[in-house]
Amino acid sequence: MDEVSIVLAGAAGQGIETVADFMATVLKNAGYHVFATREFMSRIRGGTNSLQLRVSTETRAAYRRRTDIMIPLSETAIPHLEKHSRLSDDTLVIGEDELVGARAKKNPERTAVIRFTEIAKEVGGKIYSNTVAAGAILALFDVEDETVSEYLTGRFGSKGEKVVEQNKEAYHRGVEEGKRIRSDFFALDMKPDSKITGEMLISGTDSVAMGAIAGGCNFIASYPMSPSTGVLVFLSQQATEFGIVVDQAEDEISAMNKGLGAWYAGARAMVTTSGGGFALMSEGLSLAGITETPMVIHLAQRPGPATGLPTRTEQGDLLHVIRTAHGDFPRIVLTPGTLEDGFLLTQKAFNLADKYQVPVFVLTDQYFVDSSSNTPVFDLGGIEVERYIVRTETEYQRYRLTDSGISPRGIPGHGEGLVCVDSDEHDEDGHITEDLHVRVDMVQKRVMKKMRAIREDFIMPELVGPEDYSTLVVTWGSNYHVVREVLEKIDDSGISMLHFKQTYPLSEAVLEYLERADCVVSIENNATGQFTKILQDELGFTISSDDMLLKYNGLPFAVEEIEEFLSNYGR
Repeated sequence: MDEVSIVLAGAAGQGIETVADFMATVLKNAGYHVFATREFMSRIRGGTNSLQLRVSTETRAAYRRRTDIMIPLSETAIPHLEKHSRLSDDTLVIGEDELVGARAKKNPERTAVIRFTEIAKEVGGKIYSNTVAAGAILALFDVEDETVSEYLTGRFGSKGEKVVEQNKEAYHRGVEEGKRIRSDFFALDMKPDSKITGEMLISGTDSVAMGAIAGGCNFIASYPMSPSTGVLVFLSQQATEFGIVVDQAEDEISAMNKGLGAWYAGARAMVTTSGGGFALMSEGLSLAGITETPMVIHLAQRPGPATGLPTRTEQGDLLHVIRTAHGDFPRIVLTPGTLEDGFLLTQKAFNLADKYQVPVFVLTDQYFVDSSSNTPVFDLGGIEVERYIVRTETEYQRYRLTDSGISPRGIPGHGEGLVCVDSDEHDEDGHITEDLHVRVDMVQKRVMKKMRAIREDFIMPELVGPEDYSTLVVTWGSNYHVVREVLEKIDDSGISMLHFKQTYPLSEAVLEYLERADCVVSIENNATGQFTKILQDELGFTISSDDMLLKYNGLPFAVEEIEEFLSNYGR
């Protein structure tokens, strides 16, 4: 067995995240690949949440339905997973007697009763029951005591030596229970890899926030909105070390306008939000368009319309970010699929915004930002903060007409010139005008010419698989890993994936990939195939509705779903 899927389920407030963080960190430090993804309801306490932890000897970063080990923490946990077809007769269920008793009667060979709470009380209190549970699971793997001891000391050291020692005791009591499980129910033969111990264990949120820092971000103004708030929190925690001004704005309208003001003054600003919050930023986005002010917007998608499913995932805002705001003006949409993408594309977003003086979106989703896995430390070679600000002269013109459509951008106080910007149509100096000939020249400059330049700087999609494919799977954003895992599993030389890291604007160079295939299929987490519409609008390329796999119930694609869909294609 080269991997195991562990699912914890229970009510919000029961410490699922605490157990998962414990196990994921220790297992990564012990040399195992780990991937954690969360499914939770929109409430602080109660409901039924679940967290899947995949532990493997190979890189795995995709959600799957299969559950090898399940730990229920509430009475609703088992029915919840059964409803979503995530439990089977082969699943080993471990838990308190009152939670697993009914299943034990039906399937005693795959049910193990452990008195987590009673053991915890013997150690020092019910609060240690999660540590007991973690110990029972970690006993199935080759984990050194020293690795666990270091984690518990670091995690609970600030609470005093007694708390640390009681957690260690609770862990070892759990290990004793786990040894019984390993002997009677579940023997694993997975060999750790020492190279993994030096890797990072981070989330999609972390990768985007780290990319912002690498991009020179020194100002963020945002109003908290799940699932994007983590980026605001991360940057606030790093504000002192990296000189970042953090403003929790009163609303999204204010956040966008503060960000534009920061760019105008010479900062490199960012806002982070979700679809509903971005809707309020529409007018500010249009202001960025006509004033040609750079802006970086991180938008973590969740299902809409309106409040929708605020803690679930969807790729439903692609058309929203491309078509929002009145008037014609360029924008760029980047869609990371891996943690490295999250870092590199966010870093690049700041350079692109500065270079072309346009809004640049980093479009993620709840599944991407709230999932975490181990990844090699990012290579900073070649990472550079590119600045395009000019020192102004006396006769400086903010909107000077140029062949490229990009006017030299000055900032107040940097040189002798006046930096005049205006939300009305304006002339080269930035003064209001109603001269219709000037209007045409300005539209040609900031829209037509600039778009041509942006298309020439297009980030080409990544081809995964053989170049002589007959079937090409088109996907974008967070579906990268799930499709890649399926392609590796089926090992069909006739199917490849084309993953788009930039979904707008597109380059005609993409057509060479699309037209080479006998069949092109699309996989998206939305109801209408939004990216296929962009392919049609931008490149005139059509994908049949019969060749689309669309999911919009608030959950990410599972490996099993993609595998079943692609079984109909290939040679």
